[in-house]
Amino acid sequence: MRAPRRTARLFAPEHRALALALLVVGGIWLFAALAFAALHGDSRALDEWALRALRDPRAPDHLRGPAWLASTARDVTALGSHAVLVPLLVASAGFLLLLRKKVMALAVLASGGGAMAIERPLKDLFLRPRPQIVPRLVPAWNPSFPSGHALLSSAVYLSIAVLVVRLVPYRRVRLYVLALAALLVGLIGFSRVLLGVHYPTDVIGGWILGGLWALLCGVGARALQRVGAAEPPGLPPELTDDASAPAPTSDPRA
Repeated sequence: MRAPRRTARLFAPEHRALALALLVVGGIWLFAALAFAALHGDSRALDEWALRALRDPRAPDHLRGPAWLASTARDVTALGSHAVLVPLLVASAGFLLLLRKKVMALAVLASGGGAMAIERPLKDLFLRPRPQIVPRLVPAWNPSFPSGHALLSSAVYLSIAVLVVRLVPYRRVRLYVLALAALLVGLIGFSRVLLGVHYPTDVIGGWILGGLWALLCGVGARALQRVGAAEPPGLPPELTDDASAPAPTSDPRA
């Protein structure tokens, strides 16, 4: 009986709040340090080395690896574009509204909309030029830091994953969905470096900001649910296949 009590004390609400605050402050500090290094040339050698390492030294306009890699990178990078993310946000919000999850739908829209709102002002603030060290394999004109694709994809895909998994009672399914979203975000960011339109530090900066924003939106929605100001977590009983059947328990061993 002592172990559960210790765990309860360790993860008390005030401890979780402190951990969240430290995570947010640490993320902001890391982004600021990364921005300073990128804009003052401290990361230039590593950034340029990474871009060169991905290209054929005899033909810089060709990627190392199989011939299909460049076209695949273009397909993957499109998943972080406004043309994909805006319809996805609207569809996800509609899905949650059909499940009578108004606050969760609002949190998804706030996460994606907020990231889109700060993307261009941040680029205009830092005004980092796009890479010139290797030929670009897709067109890109606006400033480079932070990567908009990395920022938006992490905010949108991670926020959708964090909120939607609250409808699932099984831990292994939650972990699978979160891991899948994180993998997709990682591939989108890496594709920007592969295509030569971003430095690695641009992508990492976008991941940090997008991940923090998705985290805050998810925590806010969960807090509203816990205090009873919004719908409780899980599916409404009347929307399940069999309302008379007992709801599955969230057994941590599942």
